[in-house]
Amino acid sequence: MDSYYNPADLARFATVGEEAPHLWEKFMAYYSAVFEEGALSAREKALIALAVAHALQCPYCIEAYTQDALEKGSNQEQMTEAVHVAAAIRGGAALVHGVQMKNVCNKLGF
Repeated sequence: MDSYYNPADLARFATVGEEAPHLWEKFMAYYSAVFEEGALSAREKALIALAVAHALQCPYCIEAYTQDALEKGSNQEQMTEAVHVAAAIRGGAALVHGVQMKNVCNKLGF
């Protein structure tokens, strides 16, 4: 195997619940409820999930939510823009923590 990521594992996701089915059922009930139509459309939720998947760098989620976003009517331009939003937020979060570094430097007199 060239990578830790094995695309075949995505289809085996439900097996994670085999040893604790009551917890799996609770998770799936919550998960399903989150993705129901609400104030946000299913398409918008798929785009958010795709962006978060990129921020978390989960190849399984990226694969699943790329397909989901396409199935719900998003196009590649919209998905790319969502990925850039995730990158901007992730990059900004790294930069804003630079204030902590500056605070330590100031505290130590540098």
